[in-house]
Amino acid sequence: MKLGVYTAVLHDRPLPEALDVIASLGLEAAEINAGGFLPPVHIPIDDIIASQSARDSYLGIFEDKGIALAGLNANGNPLHPNPAIGDKHANDLRRAIRAAGALGQTRVVTMSGLPGGEAGSTVPNWVVNAWNSGALDVLDYQWDQVVVPFWREIDALAADHGVKVAIEMHPQNIVFSPPTLMELVERTGATNVGAELDPSHLFWQGMDPVAVVRYLGPLVLHAAAKDVRINENAKIYGVLDNRFRRLDSSEDRVSLGGHEYVNEWPTDSAWDFVALGRGHGTDFWAEFIRALHDVDPDMAVNIEHEDVSLGRIEGLQVAADTLKRAAGSLVQGTGR
Repeated sequence: MKLGVYTAVLHDRPLPEALDVIASLGLEAAEINAGGFLPPVHIPIDDIIASQSARDSYLGIFEDKGIALAGLNANGNPLHPNPAIGDKHANDLRRAIRAAGALGQTRVVTMSGLPGGEAGSTVPNWVVNAWNSGALDVLDYQWDQVVVPFWREIDALAADHGVKVAIEMHPQNIVFSPPTLMELVERTGATNVGAELDPSHLFWQGMDPVAVVRYLGPLVLHAAAKDVRINENAKIYGVLDNRFRRLDSSEDRVSLGGHEYVNEWPTDSAWDFVALGRGHGTDFWAEFIRALHDVDPDMAVNIEHEDVSLGRIEGLQVAADTLKRAAGSLVQGTGR
């Protein structure tokens, strides 16, 4: 397995310094953000697509630091009905696929996206539980008119560039679970689309990420190491907890494109993103790595740090120590 870091958390420093941090953690790989919700701070996308010398120079940075480039990431909403968001994120994904192919990379991580609920919509519509016929009408429109045509195009583009696109199964997307991922692959006939296995969003939906890996099998193409802690408040609030606060323009807020921003997390939340080991112990992460290894021994597993109680480096250190212990126990226990 290749153990590394998704470098969005290190966007406060240039790429060479970010790679130094990864090396200091005893890890060996980096996944680079290439657009979508976040800007491509650590990669000159257009130069890499256009220029062999730019590609050589870029790859040389990784070689000099002894860190492998292990995928590009273009997480966003490429199906958003507002073109200021949807068209931009879709084009970022296309550019990331082209850049990955030019760099000899075989994995691009993204989200499936979420359309509006009908023609002329201006905001996305996530059907959580389609118990009524109106909800199925929304899903029929989304899949037939938007999702299938777009993802057939992306699958063909990925195949042309020798790339496989790994979809993070993320709520508020059309693909947020194993059945919805399978539906996308089956409806589009995709050969170059599969899953990025991020356990965090599966945990809070009540899934077992190890069982999900075994269910999806070879459709699992790439993995994130990201943990969640389910709090006592979940017994009262449930995991579909909408008590978020809108931040105004005078406050520090993160843009998602257009006029959309990240909201403030509830202070007494039902669940929280935490550093690896703070939600699920080393034994779980060892089993997770074992399941991934059984699918692909060379799969990349990259830490994604979003524990707001810890600093950037502190959180990465906690996560790296847990991940390395898990991988180490696996090797000792199986001879792999």
